Amino acid sequence: MKNFLHRIQLWWFRHKPSKRRFVQLYAALLYNANVKGFIKGEIFTGITKGVCVPGLNCYSCPGAVGSCPLGALQSALNGSNKRLPYYVIGILLLYGLIFGRTICGWLCPVGFFQELAYKIRSPKLPKSNVTRLLSYLKYVILAVFVVIIPLMYSGVLPLPAFCKYICPAGIFEGALPLISHPNNTTDFLAMLGEVFNWKFFLFIGFFVSSIFIYRVFCRFICPLGAIYSLFNKFCMLGVKVNKDSCTNCGLCVKKCKMDVKRVGDHECINCGECISVCPTKAIQWKGKDFEKVNEETTLQTSQSVALESKTPKKNNKKTIKIIAQVSAVVVLVSTLVYVNFFDKPTSSKTAQIGDVCENFTFDTYYSDKETISIDELKGKVTYINFWSTTCVGCIAEMPYFEQFYDQYKDDVNVLAIHTIDITSPVEEFIYSCENPKYDSTSQDSDQFWEEFEITFAQDNKDNPFKDYFTSQTTIPLTIILDKEGIIREITFASMNVEKLIGYYELYK
Repeated sequence: MKNFLHRIQLWWFRHKPSKRRFVQLYAALLYNANVKGFIKGEIFTGITKGVCVPGLNCYSCPGAVGSCPLGALQSALNGSNKRLPYYVIGILLLYGLIFGRTICGWLCPVGFFQELAYKIRSPKLPKSNVTRLLSYLKYVILAVFVVIIPLMYSGVLPLPAFCKYICPAGIFEGALPLISHPNNTTDFLAMLGEVFNWKFFLFIGFFVSSIFIYRVFCRFICPLGAIYSLFNKFCMLGVKVNKDSCTNCGLCVKKCKMDVKRVGDHECINCGECISVCPTKAIQWKGKDFEKVNEETTLQTSQSVALESKTPKKNNKKTIKIIAQVSAVVVLVSTLVYVNFFDKPTSSKTAQIGDVCENFTFDTYYSDKETISIDELKGKVTYINFWSTTCVGCIAEMPYFEQFYDQYKDDVNVLAIHTIDITSPVEEFIYSCENPKYDSTSQDSDQFWEEFEITFAQDNKDNPFKDYFTSQTTIPLTIILDKEGIIREITFASMNVEKLIGYYELYK
């Protein structure tokens, strides 16, 4: 038994995680403190979701209690209508000026998981002039996918291009936990398409390459790291070099796995590993000079007090350390308790199958009536479909609803509710809708929409009808009410004519 315990002690001292590793793990847990989201397979929609965390962390992760700053920036630019999104830019400026790329090295879950993958034993690709050149690719991705494309579609089409087409966090933290949950497996798998396949392929590529290349995503792809790198020289926290003590031996750059040319440049993630290899102790954390000035001032003011203060100073440092550790634990525990037991979704009520649907009223488009209410739909089986012009699965379903309605219009209502706040339907739907009955190349938006006999409506921010049925943001979503207005189905499954007829036969 003693030998076994001794071996455990030896293993712990050899493999004891560094302070930075503990901070990385702490940040990942704090960002994703909504444990019940993983248990229920649902996305958290509480009030804290309006706050951006510093690191890259997917909004759609079931555990995420805050927003990703990169996703928030794309959404803000996309909906800005060419106006400057002051709130998101202000948050990024604040994080950048305080931390810079220290966020990448200490507070980013994606960086943390890449470092864990790199620990897998394998041949490692060293840095070189090629990798240093590739490190500039992230600035191109920042310009094109985070800024230019969202601005191009501003006010027309919600398109956070980096999140939609590249970001691996969306697959690892969002899609995989959601589709693997028993509550979502059937419905979510039916909605997966080419974009998911492409991003899953990219995710596998990033994961495998992270085994052989240190922080491959951070070094070559991540736009958030590109933003924070602009502040690295000016940020309050990080590492710096005392030029008077530096001998330019190059050990720090040789030790670093990032593509740095010097300590603290735009590629430095301020991990601090270079501090231990500096033979002259020229590398230190920012703020050390302030401590030295304080010490010198104290000595000059009272030499006797300085001599007696060695032990109290050690005690003070120990006390500060304990306070910091206790505070960190209190913050994490408080967050876990609050988001899992006290915080509520943004919707005041969630409907259940068997409830009588509340009487919501909607503004309609291309219809004989300007408004329509749920109570007006009673007397027929009613299909309510939540959709968006940006959702490929939604667009594919729409012709089936129309074909079904043509056949059963005397006995059913079909209400298509657009979930993005717009003033009129977007023409992209016209060009994407493959239905031989209609001329999908028509340039006349009004004429095309008038061909559809189903009722189109808008679920805007003042009328959160979709939130009444579910806290999940996923679409398409179809609700089926019987003739009495009782909710019979709440399903994310993709629809076709056969399914629609089957539900009608069941609830007519």
